[in-house]
This record gives sequence, C-alpha cells and structure tokens, in this order.
Amino acid sequence: MTKYSITMSDDLGSYVQGAMNERKFDTASEYFRHLVRQDYVRQKAEKELRALIDEGLKSGVSDDTVEGIWAEAIAESQA
Repeated sequence: MTKYSITMSDDLGSYVQGAMNERKFDTASEYFRHLVRQDYVRQKAEKELRALIDEGLKSGVSDDTVEGIWAEAIAESQA
C-alpha cells in the first residue's frame, strides 16, 4: 500500500474538514481516496470519449441525412 503525507493551507484544511463532515467521511484518508477515485473515473471516461471522437472524425462524412438517421433509430427502437 502506498502512503502519502500532504501539507495544505489552513483554508484548504478547513474546507477538507467541512467536506468530510458534510459527506460523512470518518477520516481525511477516506475523503482523499474518494477524490482520487472520482478523478480516475473522470480521466478514464475522458480518454474513452476522446478515442470515440477521433474514431468518428477519421470515419469521414456520412451521406445519411439527420432525418434518415432519426427514422432508422426510431424504427430500431420499435422493433
């Protein structure tokens, strides 16, 4: 297990304590692990979205119309 020690200003320390109380974290470690997990999930989702965007851009322009795409989606959802 990795262990970290951090130092922060009194303002940030007060904020952390308030956030811990508000969100019912028992320790600062629990709160910081929660924040790191959230950041990890967000970064992973952002990388996946960027990959999908790149894939879409590389696929070129479609000849389908917006109306045709909607009609196909509605037909598929009703099937």
